Amino acid sequence: MLSSERTTCIVVGGGPAGLVLGLLMARAGVDVTVLEKHADFLRDFRGDTVHASTLTLLDELGLGERFAALPQRRIDRAQIQLDQGVVQIADLSRLPGAHQHIALVPQWDFLDLVAEAAEEEPTFTLRRNAEVIGLVHDGGRVAGVRYRDRTDGSEHEVRASLTVACDGRGSVVRAAAGLVPRSFGVPIDVWWFRLPRRDTDPVGGVGRISSAQFAVMIDRGDYWQCAFLIHKGADAVMRAAGLERFRERIAALLPWMADRLEALESLDDVKLLDVKLERLRTWHRDGLLLIGDAAHAMSPVGGVGVNLAVADAVATARLLAPALRSGGIVPRSVLRQVQRRRWWPTALIQGGQRLAHRAVFTGRGATASTPAVDAAPAGLADGAVPIAPTEALPLPLRLVRRFPVLQGVPARLIAIGPLPEHAPDWARRTTEVTAR
Repeated sequence: MLSSERTTCIVVGGGPAGLVLGLLMARAGVDVTVLEKHADFLRDFRGDTVHASTLTLLDELGLGERFAALPQRRIDRAQIQLDQGVVQIADLSRLPGAHQHIALVPQWDFLDLVAEAAEEEPTFTLRRNAEVIGLVHDGGRVAGVRYRDRTDGSEHEVRASLTVACDGRGSVVRAAAGLVPRSFGVPIDVWWFRLPRRDTDPVGGVGRISSAQFAVMIDRGDYWQCAFLIHKGADAVMRAAGLERFRERIAALLPWMADRLEALESLDDVKLLDVKLERLRTWHRDGLLLIGDAAHAMSPVGGVGVNLAVADAVATARLLAPALRSGGIVPRSVLRQVQRRRWWPTALIQGGQRLAHRAVFTGRGATASTPAVDAAPAGLADGAVPIAPTEALPLPLRLVRRFPVLQGVPARLIAIGPLPEHAPDWARRTTEVTAR
């Protein structure tokens, strides 16, 4: 027999958006249950950049010191390597506030931290191995979910005043509600792989553009997390060309990394990220709200997906917790307020990502006629060593080199974003906010 229970708020998905929302709702005194499909948070190749806006939020929630104790790598600058030269394009030391960096932390550590903080609240419940398989309706209104316990196959029903879908870009809840996102054409997919890092290598984030080829290297201390952009749908063709051909492409694009390509032992070491850029026209139904990737799948450009989802969760809690605190039904007009607040920063960032996609694959960011960068790693480590005169660079890069203060603009757009969200007063806890 199908078991049934009731809570006030059901959150589907134990990712960053789901757990932050669960924590905030519980601190508001709302009975909240988070359903997580897996037994733990150990999944590889998930977004693990925690930006300055989220670091500030953690301070406000009293979790800053706990987060600072996690093993992490910090990025405070980003540079781009063109055939014309090497330019530092973002300087996070120019950011306001206590955090002038982006923290790289395995996402499972971040999620464990938030889950542990949430479980300190008496109205919070986290159910693991709970795979949502459908929605529960009361007339035309969503009144909860059905889920399968993956440990024994039993099925359960949870009814709630509000269901919030935070279950990612392949959202089961979204499909069950019959919602179809608008898909924007994306010309790229991404190959993810790791290569060893030397002490003489550049520091921070590095982008490399040449002849419409683009790679991004994220400094993880003892290794680089590398993203190599490929044309959409080219995965099978490139794998058929073999490992040696891929090594040759990387060596040509990044000569200073040619000495370590043997670390790629097979193409099994290279993972495909199927890039999507999508957005729902309507993020809600009666009794249902979708946020994060369930409402708007982001490109990896800028690495902003996690932090945008967290901002969605904060806005959702601030706007909806007062109505939920009494256990009543949240009017759809209130759900609409969440979309109105979070729609424009989402659309703005996605528009920027679309421009970046086109720029890379139309070759606007590089010229094929100039020689490839072939400087010694020690020179590159200085951060902005020119290979050609400044005048040979595209105008935006000439400006950020000539006027370093402009490097604070991309730093702010990426690390803070167009509409950072702050913890409501009722969710805050005392913490020491220091420059760490």
